[in-house]
Amino acid sequence: MRVLLFIGSLLWTSFAVANQTTDYFIPSYGNSATSHSISVNKKLISDAGITHWQDSTIPVNHYFYLPTKAAFNLKLRVKVTGEQSQLKVDFNQQSQLIALTNQQYKDIDLGEFMPEQIGYQQLQLTGIAKTAETFADIQGLIITLDTELPAPLYVKDDIYWGRRGPSVHLNYPINDTSKSYQWFYSELTVPHGYDHQGAYFMANGFAEGYFGIQVNSETERRVLFSVWSPFQTDDPTAIPNNMRIQLLAKGQNVYTGKFGNEGSGGQSYLIFPWQAEQTYRFLLKVNPTDNLVNHTDYSAYFYDPLNEGWLFIASFRRPNTNTYVARPHSFLENFIPDAGQFERKALYGNQWLRDTEGKWHALTKARFTYDATAAKQSRMDYQGGTHNGQFYLRNTGFFTGPTKLQSQFERMTTAEPDVDLSALPKH
Repeated sequence: MRVLLFIGSLLWTSFAVANQTTDYFIPSYGNSATSHSISVNKKLISDAGITHWQDSTIPVNHYFYLPTKAAFNLKLRVKVTGEQSQLKVDFNQQSQLIALTNQQYKDIDLGEFMPEQIGYQQLQLTGIAKTAETFADIQGLIITLDTELPAPLYVKDDIYWGRRGPSVHLNYPINDTSKSYQWFYSELTVPHGYDHQGAYFMANGFAEGYFGIQVNSETERRVLFSVWSPFQTDDPTAIPNNMRIQLLAKGQNVYTGKFGNEGSGGQSYLIFPWQAEQTYRFLLKVNPTDNLVNHTDYSAYFYDPLNEGWLFIASFRRPNTNTYVARPHSFLENFIPDAGQFERKALYGNQWLRDTEGKWHALTKARFTYDATAAKQSRMDYQGGTHNGQFYLRNTGFFTGPTKLQSQFERMTTAEPDVDLSALPKH
């Protein structure tokens, strides 16, 4: 027997049952998260759904995106391991208590609702009482909508990428393509509260690699610079010797090695305690070698504002390549699946290219793009634009306000970089 107890004055919307309706099952795996630590998320949420849920101070949230404002019915697929559990359900500014006794999975009716707005909806479950070690095992939600209405959006497949959330990009068009650009300069600021673990704020992207800052753990942050091999593989050991990235030099305390899984190549990083609200400067040199045919060298420099000096990260040589700076861009991603519920944001500003004749050229326009997770509408929490004369990117956290693909932005022109290139460190 199930008991429903309603808290407060609830205004339930009458759900007019249409001639035809469609049920959408939204699995907990891929569409739920706790707002606590990453380790808690790993413990509670897996491909089995929500299990091992013992702590009443840790509510579990389910997310789905409604592209239209229309009435719908909502159910919870759940079972208990003890004789009885009591859960509190908060949704659409309404609360109810449900008492569960079913020890096999059952779809429990939560009621009929009218969403307050188009976009992301959050259902929160809180454990109130239990007779076993865990409150409940939960597989997901069932939404019933009129068949003619647009379907809700949620993570259905590619769960790993869906839980990470969408990656977003700023692509900077080059106005004068007749020139060769040796240097790429930019600045980046992460606002307070958006520097969550798993974030990679990539400032200076180029056709063959990327350069930016990461939050790798609760105690470690990095400046990361990598160059892809021209040999396409996710296994760095499979790269032939003549196609491998060669390390030419590295800075003090910089780690260098190989990377894989998303292409392969040479990687370098400096463990550095960068902070939110502080603006950081990035400088990249891309230059074909003078003494080797069809080879290009890449060198990265990072400015430490507290010590007021440039730090040399590393120099790599890429075979089978003859180029200067190509396809300048920036991006923002989350690389930890159990941290996709936390919102990230960064300001990208003062982008410049310097040509081989020594003249700086401002990059004042940007085009917004995103990855396959956003393209297939698994996640809709992505955004880009301008703010206080800078570009910005925002992603993850299940916020509402997606930016249209290929949106164009423009920033104010600023003073060219004040960099003494001849004084840059060599080690």
